[in-house]
Amino acid sequence: MHVPPARFLTGAILLALGGTAAAQQAQPLAPVVVTATRSAQSPYDIPAAIDSVRTPPDGTLDVNLSERLQSIPGVTARDRQNYAQDTQISIRGFGARSTFGIRGIRLYTDGIPATMPDGQGQVTHFNLDSAERVEVLRGPFSALYGNASGGVIQLFTADGTTPPEWRFGVAGGSNGVFRTSLNARGVEGPVDYNVDLSHFRTSGYRDHSAARRESGNAKLGWKIDDDRKLTLVLNAVDIPGAQDPLGLTKAQFHADPRQVASVADTFNTRKSADQQQAGLIYDQRIDNANSLRVMTYYGQRTVTQYLSIPVATQTSQRGNSGGVVDLGNAYGGGDARWTWRDDLLGRPFELAAGVAYDNQHQHRQGYNNFVGTTLGVRGALRRDEIDRVFDFDQYAQATWRVADAWTLMGGVRHSDVHFDSDDRYIVPGNPDDSGSERYSATTPVFGVLWRAASWAHVYANWGRGFETPTFSEIGYRADGGAGLAFDLKPSKSRNSEVGIKLQPTDGMKAGLAVFRADSDNELAVATNVGGRTTYQNIARSRRQGIEASFDGTLANELHLVASYTHLEASFRTPFLTCVSAGCAAPDTPVSAGTRIPGVPRSMGYAALKYGGDTGVQAGFDMNAMGATTANDLGTAVAPGYALFGLSGGYVFDEGPWRVNTFARVDNLADRHVIGSVIVNDGNGRYFEPAPGRTFLVGVDVTWR
Repeated sequence: MHVPPARFLTGAILLALGGTAAAQQAQPLAPVVVTATRSAQSPYDIPAAIDSVRTPPDGTLDVNLSERLQSIPGVTARDRQNYAQDTQISIRGFGARSTFGIRGIRLYTDGIPATMPDGQGQVTHFNLDSAERVEVLRGPFSALYGNASGGVIQLFTADGTTPPEWRFGVAGGSNGVFRTSLNARGVEGPVDYNVDLSHFRTSGYRDHSAARRESGNAKLGWKIDDDRKLTLVLNAVDIPGAQDPLGLTKAQFHADPRQVASVADTFNTRKSADQQQAGLIYDQRIDNANSLRVMTYYGQRTVTQYLSIPVATQTSQRGNSGGVVDLGNAYGGGDARWTWRDDLLGRPFELAAGVAYDNQHQHRQGYNNFVGTTLGVRGALRRDEIDRVFDFDQYAQATWRVADAWTLMGGVRHSDVHFDSDDRYIVPGNPDDSGSERYSATTPVFGVLWRAASWAHVYANWGRGFETPTFSEIGYRADGGAGLAFDLKPSKSRNSEVGIKLQPTDGMKAGLAVFRADSDNELAVATNVGGRTTYQNIARSRRQGIEASFDGTLANELHLVASYTHLEASFRTPFLTCVSAGCAAPDTPVSAGTRIPGVPRSMGYAALKYGGDTGVQAGFDMNAMGATTANDLGTAVAPGYALFGLSGGYVFDEGPWRVNTFARVDNLADRHVIGSVIVNDGNGRYFEPAPGRTFLVGVDVTWR
């Protein structure tokens, strides 16, 4: 018998609440979040879907952001086991088309953007060892963060502690995995600090997938007086020569999931990345009602990547950029925000208004990946351009508790995004591709929360959003002509959501949300030939679904976390795409109703944990993912799977010492599954295998 997902999830949540409320023991919830409202508020009182993860999962490396996000509904976070390409993250289907980096969602660390003005982002510099929490905002209110905000993920570094702490951690396991970290945090007079250094390396589950990452993060706060504070955030990350195993065809995956495509070895595909950035935040309480926050930041990032584009393609294809990508980035900007908190018509009211400016200056060069008969080395120059993109945005949002049972929240943001490209490589057969374009949009949002009971809050919201093409997507024109693809239009969406938040006790919470997003001018692949991908606008697309979550204590020291997402993401209008190696223009029809690739139809997570602050710790978890299409035609599909993990350990806490020992086994059944897909790969190598059974052991020591 088929049970509709909405009916099944509603019944499951109510059954869990009714069956466990009497047995559970009260625990404090995460007290506040700030991403949705830009001020500290309880997530239970916000008319939007927002979650906060404060502690890492038991017995994990806590190196990849995907480890922190797996319990949050609506979020697809795949650890690709490929540190040359970063984690794949999408929210409610936004960002799923990205083959490298993260697009379609906004990323922040301590309020500092990790997403560039064009919408391209990355999380390699997220330092989880020093983090207090990660907040994830889904739905319409994400649009208040500007371009490419199909969702918002923000990491917050912990403040210094009293008494001071020194922490040391080490962990190792299968496939040459090793992680070590050193952290110091404390308070000395008016200064608080949190300084962290971490090292990670792996030989990789697959051949040709070794990687190393060195990262450092420092947060230094200076309390000038009772009303003013200055915070400095410093961050650096270095990833030298991370090997790229590329994807596999379905036949290659079934033959040997640990293998790599031969061209990975032939061209020694790899990527090196190096980044340093600094941010300065000034907070001032002007009076009882008014406050000011000013943030400024600057950073530099260099990337060198060796691709597997064949020599024949580079020498025969007009305008080819070669097989070596060399990017030098300088970026920076700032945000100034004023907040007013007082009563309006006798009811609590809060207004925040601000301006934001972000700028990226990128020197993009391309080289052949061969010299003579030697492959995988830097050869002749094939591309040289200066790309600049900046945005200037204005925003305001307000929260008004108009009655004891009702809260209204709304806002608007106006965004201007300017692109400019100066082509410095003009030779016969490669004309001047310089150009510029400007995109702008105004995105309003509105929400309402009804406190139906002390244990049940119902909310609804609506808003508009937009997403410009990134510099990577405008790099080539679909018609093969000169110039960048500034004929691409930004995608604009209409988003709505209805949900209920349940909190029968302090130690238990649950939620159910139904959402829909209709987009105009969705970007999709036009051609993908010889290492060059061009894009086109699709008239209409839709993402709709349901999310459910539960987090509560079932009995003394027995805790359950569970989430489920059902998501239908599809193109609503037909279009043509190019799938054959020889096609010069889109020639293969994609019918209306075809699923958007990279988006699983369903996914779920559950973890049952036993243990308190000290003593024995144990856990059992399940991570399930539905079948996922890998190309626009829907003909390449990664089957769904369910993987199980087991963890255990013991926590000692004596005097100034706290010692957390842990061990973990992932993929208990040792299943061979496809962990992630490379959307619309031009060579048909869509599939990236997940590891088989793996083991991890470690210890974290804290001295107070």
